Amino acid sequence: MAKIDESVSDPLQKQAADLSQDELISEAAPQGKSVVVGMSGGVDSAVAAAELQAAGYNVIGVTLILWKEDQEEERPWQDRSCCKVGLARHVAGLLSIPHHTLDVQQEFQAEIIDDFCDTYLMGETPNPCVRCNERMKFGRLLSAARALGADTIATGHYAQVACGPSGGHRLLRSVDAGKDQTYFLYRMSQDHLAHTLFPLGGMTKEAVYQKAAALGLPYEDILESQEVCFVNQTGYREFLSMYRPEAATPGRIVTESGDAVGQHAGVAHYTVGQRKGLGIAASERLYVTRLDPARGEVVVGPEARLYQDTLIAREIIWGGGGLPTSPMAVSAKVRYRTPDQPAILTPLSNGNVHLQFESPQRGVAPGQSVVFYRDDEVIGGGIIAPA
Repeated sequence: MAKIDESVSDPLQKQAADLSQDELISEAAPQGKSVVVGMSGGVDSAVAAAELQAAGYNVIGVTLILWKEDQEEERPWQDRSCCKVGLARHVAGLLSIPHHTLDVQQEFQAEIIDDFCDTYLMGETPNPCVRCNERMKFGRLLSAARALGADTIATGHYAQVACGPSGGHRLLRSVDAGKDQTYFLYRMSQDHLAHTLFPLGGMTKEAVYQKAAALGLPYEDILESQEVCFVNQTGYREFLSMYRPEAATPGRIVTESGDAVGQHAGVAHYTVGQRKGLGIAASERLYVTRLDPARGEVVVGPEARLYQDTLIAREIIWGGGGLPTSPMAVSAKVRYRTPDQPAILTPLSNGNVHLQFESPQRGVAPGQSVVFYRDDEVIGGGIIAPA
């Protein structure tokens, strides 16, 4: 079981007194109510803690230690990992709030890293940040909060939560569309949403940087966290080869018709839509169109083969509105950095959903998440199944 390690920061000069309050937070903030803030050591979680403190909350900082390289004691500030403990402690000192660490490396290995490696071996492309939010961060933070006498948690994610007319809690996009992170948060449970605050949901990134400057944070030196924190020092192929040596089993690169056109270094080392690094010569540009781990083959074809107008999604999580009873118009996002697209969502009898896009989508990758929206509300999402 994970153990909370308390390390109360030394009080430093308080610099957050003049920060303005976020409208949504200040409306709901009972004076002196305790809230645990997940402090990653980044700018966003630091400003989230400062905003809540300014709004009258009794703020407690908790940093989850998810991953360390072998022989690594603590990551430096200028690092893209998710758990920069030293900087989180520094921010806690600036705010004069208690700070705790929670070592969950064993659980992270079992729940996230093993899933990451196994998903690649199945010929799918995992999204570990989605899984980490679902299985690790919010559940562990909420448990830590309750152990510390609080029943509310907060993070620096760009998202918003509202209570719907039927009582369900709805996950909404943030005001800053360019930073919105609901794609990574769609698997949050109703219990997590009911006990979570997102102080930055109503702010722009520019405003966050301004508040960080007012706090005296070295925000210009702090890099944004990268998506896959545990492959920070190496590429994912090297990481896979280290943790799953069988991922480096070579095999054939074949066309859709089965003609061999080259050799690959392991099916798990390739993703749908990949063109570079194939090491093959052809009269036209060829892309990875699908992976066949059972046959040990990487299948390639022309770019036109990357487009599809339907998909099936499994492991569906529904938002505060619950399960739709009939087909409905939605917009759907198949990866974080692409705009959501109009589609018709149809629930299936086996619990999966069928999605029909208005126009074909490029490079839909099994294993990635697809998230369904109606306007700014996340109505659900799931994992893209192999075609």
